[in-house]
Order: sequence, then structure tokens, then C-alpha cells
Amino acid sequence: MSLRPGGRTALQAVETRRDLREFLALTDRIYAAEPRFVPPLHAQVRRWFREGVRLCLLRRDGRVVGRTTLHTDAALEAELGTTAQLFGLTEFAEEAAEELFDGIRAAGHAAGKETVFGPVSLLPNQAGGVITSGFRERGFVDSAWNHPYYPAAYEAYGFTRRFESDTWICPVPDKPVFAFDDARMAAEGLVVHRGDRRRVKEQLPILRGMLNASFAQLGYYTEISAEQLEAQTDGLAYLLDEALLLYLTKAGRPVAFVLCLPDISEFIVKCRGNLHLFHQLRLLATRSRYRREAVLIIKGTVPGEQGHGYMRLLSRELHAGLRAGGYHTLRSTYVERTNPGSAAQYVAMGGRPLHGYTFYGKDLA
Repeated sequence: MSLRPGGRTALQAVETRRDLREFLALTDRIYAAEPRFVPPLHAQVRRWFREGVRLCLLRRDGRVVGRTTLHTDAALEAELGTTAQLFGLTEFAEEAAEELFDGIRAAGHAAGKETVFGPVSLLPNQAGGVITSGFRERGFVDSAWNHPYYPAAYEAYGFTRRFESDTWICPVPDKPVFAFDDARMAAEGLVVHRGDRRRVKEQLPILRGMLNASFAQLGYYTEISAEQLEAQTDGLAYLLDEALLLYLTKAGRPVAFVLCLPDISEFIVKCRGNLHLFHQLRLLATRSRYRREAVLIIKGTVPGEQGHGYMRLLSRELHAGLRAGGYHTLRSTYVERTNPGSAAQYVAMGGRPLHGYTFYGKDLA
């Protein structure tokens, strides 16, 4: 298969189990002995392969030096306002960047797309991105970490930054930071609900409705289906600290939510992303070790209820749960720089930006 102008084979489709093993193993070489990189879970990549997502390898002299996925999404194209060749899980040796990008660009041309956009795995609201600063700080689950040469390689090739953001790191406050008048609870019919491991499947549809409503105005966000959310939260029940999943109802109607998870990044690094059954059992048996740091995965308030202080209420309750659980650090997945209101809560906690974060786009005209 040729995906490079001139007929030279640059990207080869992953077709066999051996190809898939090589796809997964590339990061073991690129990030050898690098504990700051958290690999994607092998089970998720294998699921995408079974579902027909186009995984590709770049080989040089028979050795894999780069990898990517090639896919499209009509809903994201509508958000971006252009037809786009998407790429994700994109890793490469420094000297292989140009050839890998040539292959991605050729795929976009062949598909008649107007731009290439990524890395997204498989969509920006699922995972992906490139860090542009903070390289000395370790990565964490649901976020990116890469070598410093990555953003330089993208930009030397002519990619431009899209949806620039930051991840954040905050100390868990030792006393309440956010105030809320508790008299409003009864007056407004407000009830705070906690996560429940036994009822996760019942609670997920409630969260999905709020998630889709509260993020609809973001330029990169596409609605998450029930099937997508189930796949993304597979295994949530055994990881969940029930005090860190909170949602608020107002007169019985869900209006705001926040989801944090214990930070198991260190464990994922140790098992190199291969969280098979034995490692799952090990994690379950040792999960108390990973109750010192947490990752804020997502939070939101539905339109029409924003600005009423409901996220302050949930943040107060979340911090109480973190303190009671013995957590000392909270990290957050990326927050767009055009959304200072969301980052303001981290500033109030004494937090700071951790990694600069971006996606990349390049027109194909």
C-alpha cells in the first residue's frame, strides 16, 4: 500500500497480529526507560483494530520507526467546518517525522480531504494531543506526554496549533476553598449524588446527558453516544472512588457533574499499557497505593444553569472527598485557554499549568 507521492511505500496497514504487536511495541523503544510517558491501554488499541480502525506503521529498512491511525468522523468535520483526515496514536523517531507526515498528508489527498487534523484518538474529546511545554513533568492517564522534539517536528512541517490548552496540577486544599450557602439546598431542591460502583451503568446515562449538553458549545466537541461512553469507561467500576464521582440534581433534574479517578499512571507505566486480567487483579489488590493522587477527568454544568455557583458546590464536596480519602494532589486533563472560567477554580486552589497542550492541523490545498 502506497500512501506517499511518487509511489514509494511509506505507511503500511496493520493487518496481522505481528503487525499489531509491532504497533504497540514502538513506544517501548521511543520512550525506553522514560517513566513520564503513560502508554495507551493495549486492550483499547486492540478493540479499535477489531472494529476496523485503520492502524498504520512506518518502516525503514524493515524496522518500525513511526505509527499512526487514519480515520474520519463526519460530526467532527461539521464542528471544524472542513473535511478532515484525522490521525491519532501518532508516535515517531525524530528522524522519521517528515516521512510519517508525508504519509498522513498523502492519505488525506487520496481521500479528497481539505485538511489533516490530530493527533486524536479517536476524537479530541476522547484522547490525543501533543504537549508543547512542561516536558519535565510526568504525564498521566487520559492525557499526553511526548518528547520535546514532537511539537518542533509538527511545526517544521507546516502544521499549525489548534485548540491550545493547558493541563493543571493542584494541591488538595487542607480546608474548604469554595463557599456555598447551604440554605439554597432546600430552597432550590438541590441534591448532591455520589458515584456507586454497583450502579455505574445506571449513572452513566445521567452523566452522558449532562456531558453532551455542557460541552456542545466547544469547537472540538462532538456528541458522545452511549456506546462510546461505555467503551471509554470500561472498567470504571473497579477503579472508582465513589466520593470522587459527583453530580447535582435540581428539583430532580441533573444540572452539574464532576468525575475524578485515582491516578493509576504509575501502574500503567509499570505494566507498559498491558492491563490484562492478571494486572487488573494486581491493581485491584493494591489500589490503596494509588489513592494519593487523582485526575480530574471531566466536569460541566448544563446550559441555563451555569453561573449559579453549582460547580463551586460540587468542587467543595469533591475536595472534602479528596481530603477524607488522603489524596494530596489533583491533576486535570486539558482546559482550553479560551475557557478561563474553568481554569479559575484551579487557580483558587493554588494550582498551576502543568503542560502546554495542543492539537495540530494542516491545510491540503
